[in-house]
Amino acid sequence: MEILFYRYNSICEPAVISAFQSFGITVHTEEMEMHDKQITPKRCAEAVSRWILKRPLAFVFSINFFPAISYTCERLKVPYVCWTVDSPVPELFSNALRNTYNRIFLFDRAQYDFFSPVNPPCIHYLPLAADVKHFENVVLSMTDEDYTAYGAGVSFVGSLYTEKCRYDSLTLSDRTRGYVDGLMEAQLQVFGCNLIPEALTESVISEIANADPDFYHGEDLRDGAMRYLAAHQYIGMKLAALERERILKRLSDHFPVALYTRSDASSLPRVDCRGGVSTLTEMPKVFQASRINLNMTIRPIETGLSQRIWDVLACGGFLLTNYQAEIPDYFVVGKDLETYESMEELEEKVQYYLTHEEERIEIAISGYEKTAASHTYEMRLAQMIKILSE
Repeated sequence: MEILFYRYNSICEPAVISAFQSFGITVHTEEMEMHDKQITPKRCAEAVSRWILKRPLAFVFSINFFPAISYTCERLKVPYVCWTVDSPVPELFSNALRNTYNRIFLFDRAQYDFFSPVNPPCIHYLPLAADVKHFENVVLSMTDEDYTAYGAGVSFVGSLYTEKCRYDSLTLSDRTRGYVDGLMEAQLQVFGCNLIPEALTESVISEIANADPDFYHGEDLRDGAMRYLAAHQYIGMKLAALERERILKRLSDHFPVALYTRSDASSLPRVDCRGGVSTLTEMPKVFQASRINLNMTIRPIETGLSQRIWDVLACGGFLLTNYQAEIPDYFVVGKDLETYESMEELEEKVQYYLTHEEERIEIAISGYEKTAASHTYEMRLAQMIKILSE
C-alpha cells in the first residue's frame, strides 16, 4: 500500500509517518508547505494532483484539514484522510467538508459533535496518541546531569499565547471590549463548560470579524463560522494567555516554578524561565525530571485531551492538568494522573504532591503504563485503518 502524506511540519508528523511505516505502508511525502507557508490552494492542489496521477495511492493523508486537497481528491476519486490535532481548525468550515471522499478524524469530541452533522458518514472521532517508543529511548538515555539540569518542583512547557493572541491587536468599541472582558472573567471562573460562543451577540461577532483584515474568510465558508471563530480563535486564545499568566504567577508566589517557552515571560518575574526546548530531544527530559508537570488546556479544546497530556504520560512524568470531560474515558483521576477544577484546587494539589513523593511516583508509573499499553500512535492508526477498511 502506498499513501501520500502532505506535510506542513506539525510536531506529530514524524511519529505518524513512523507508525504508518510499521504497518508496511509506503509513505511518500509532499513537503513544500514545510518550507513555504505562503503556498496557495492552487499550488497545493496541483502538487497533490501530480502525485495521484503518477502512482496508485490508497489515500492522501494530512494533519488537520486542507480544503484544496479535499476538492482534488474528490475530483480524482481518491480518499482524503486527515486527523485534527488543533482546535480551532478554521478550514473545517469550508464546504469541502461535505465531500464524499473525505475520511476526517477529529480529536476533540466537542469538535466532532459540532462538525459531524455536516457529513456524518465521512467524519469520525479519534483521540490523539503518544510516541511512546521515541520518548522511552530519550528517557532511558538520561544522565544524572540531565536530571539536575531539567529537574524542577513544578514545570510547564508551552506557549503563553501572548504572541498568538489576535484579540489584543483589535480596535474595538469600549462597549464591545467591556462586554467581552466581562465574559472572559466569568469564563475564567468556570471549568468544563464553554460560556463564550452562545453569549456573543451578532454585533460583537461582526465587530471582531471586521476589526481584523486577516479574519478567516474561505472562498466557500459555511454558516456559523464567524461565531465559532470569534469565540475560539480570538477570545479563546486571549483566555489562554490570561489563564496561563495568572496560574503561573499564583503558583510562583508559593512554589518553585520552571517555565519552558519561547514566549515573552517578562510579566512573570518569580518564574524560572528557561527558554524553549526541542520537542523530540529535550522536552521528554523535562517531563521525566520534573516532580510535577503542569498542563493548561486552551479553552477552544472543549472536551478533548491535548497533545501535552499524552506526551507527559508517555515520558513517565507526573501530570497535573485541568479537568477535561474526556479524561475519564481513558484514565483514572488520582491513579494515572491528577486534575484540578479551580485555582484553589490546583494550589492545594501542588502543595500535596510536592510533599507526597511515593504517591506521586506511583501515579506517574501508572499513567505511563496505561499510555504505553493502550494509547500509542500504532494503536490509534490501527483504529483509523480499521474504520477506513469498513
